Amino acid sequence: MGDLIVAVDIGTGSARAGIFDAAGSLLARADYPILMNRPEENHAEHDSENIWSAVCIAVKTARAKAGVPAEAISAIGFDATCSLVVRDHDGAPLSVNRKGDPRWDTIVWLDHRALAQADVCTATKHPVLQHSGSVMSPEMQMPKLLWLKQTLPEQWERIGYLFDLADFMSWRATGSTMRSRCTLTAKWNYLSHAGGWQPDFLDAIGLDDLLERGSLQAEASPVGSPIGVLTAEAAADLGLHEACRVATGLIDAYAGAIGVLGQFANRPEVLERQLALIAGTSSCVVAFSREMRPGFGMWGPYYEAGFPGQWLIEGGQSATGALLDHVVRSHSAGGEPDAEIHARIVLRIQELRAAYGTDFAARLHVLPDFHGNRSPLADPHARGVISGLTLDSSFDALCRLYWRTCVAIALGVRHILAMMKDAGYHVDTLHVTGGHVRNPLLMDLYSDATGCRVVVPETTDAVLLGTAMVASVAGGVHADLADAGMAMSPGGFARQPDPAMKAIYDRDYEKFLSLYRHRAELEAD
Repeated sequence: MGDLIVAVDIGTGSARAGIFDAAGSLLARADYPILMNRPEENHAEHDSENIWSAVCIAVKTARAKAGVPAEAISAIGFDATCSLVVRDHDGAPLSVNRKGDPRWDTIVWLDHRALAQADVCTATKHPVLQHSGSVMSPEMQMPKLLWLKQTLPEQWERIGYLFDLADFMSWRATGSTMRSRCTLTAKWNYLSHAGGWQPDFLDAIGLDDLLERGSLQAEASPVGSPIGVLTAEAAADLGLHEACRVATGLIDAYAGAIGVLGQFANRPEVLERQLALIAGTSSCVVAFSREMRPGFGMWGPYYEAGFPGQWLIEGGQSATGALLDHVVRSHSAGGEPDAEIHARIVLRIQELRAAYGTDFAARLHVLPDFHGNRSPLADPHARGVISGLTLDSSFDALCRLYWRTCVAIALGVRHILAMMKDAGYHVDTLHVTGGHVRNPLLMDLYSDATGCRVVVPETTDAVLLGTAMVASVAGGVHADLADAGMAMSPGGFARQPDPAMKAIYDRDYEKFLSLYRHRAELEAD
């Protein structure tokens, strides 16, 4: 076998595959769309067979573009959104919707059907919640599982396997039911530092049969360890060799964090001052620490969900790129939010800002919680707010709203950073990756509105790169994640905050916090 690596990233709307060499160079990439079903408000579902097919097409296409034989690939790794895959005792898809269509067997990460069940989990005040910001999010797996058990009891009785999507991929590739320490610790309330599963918590929320029902093992595999090799069927589907090793699966945001911060894995004192901002449909901010530092409204700390010996903590915004899409789609001057209209809006905003300076849209204020507030308020019931609208429905009016929504997204990151500082994290550098790097408005704001140095990696595929780093360790190409991080680091260019903008965004931030207070007053009983 050679020393090339395949990395697969399964996002909300597509699957991507990349072929990397041992130095982290991307030889080729390909992507393929995946389907989503939205049968009810707050419900979102995938078809895991459709995802597997999309991944196979993407991998085969990427390898063909790279022009390399299957024998040159030593390992493959998967990262994915934290979506929940449900299978029956025979391993066949099992429906997660009320209509019973078995095709839709996966609850998408952004699905909020389990709001009430999340509140039930929070009400237990169990110690596991110290690793979930003291509040259970409906985007975690326990509330979704409880919803399935309570709402679809007949389906629950038929369950034979339960997977986080990344673990489903490694199972489909190898036949092994081993789960990743990354996925279980981050999304299943598995305490990797304290014996794993907490039976008293499962009892308290009515999921005492979960481990047997879902074929969940007591132990979880460390990040970077091999799950196994490809089965003959999977190798044929993917166009790879049966000797290809399969790495432990990753949560997509954590793969991105590894991709941009892997170079600091052997320098923990430097690592602790860095933050990964993985920004696309939603946004995640990820930091690492040698000590356990919990904080309200943040997910984690999770022990060894990323780097060995490190605690990972995450803050997040459930809708950022998705929110900008919503602004475009819902405005009379907007339309379908494709790349072309986003580019037109960004260009016009730059013209308007040049003409009007800091007065541009100054009376518009936005709270970006249109899909709840993941961090730092940990309130999935939160709603968005827009203050300062007029009767203007022109394209320029859309541009004003789009701009102030961008400002609100950046101020939301600042809000998260303030909460992290209170918890003992002292971050001064943001490493940004994801779709937002193509939006110059957001990239300026992430620096100017937060006051942080911003580093953009010299790759548009840092999530794929992080998955490749992990797969390189599983495949024996690199000795450990520290070696992989140093060898495969993409480098990057830095932007310092503009000191002339500090007073402006300080004032905007105070108004941002004021708007939160006013929203709380309006919603008070």
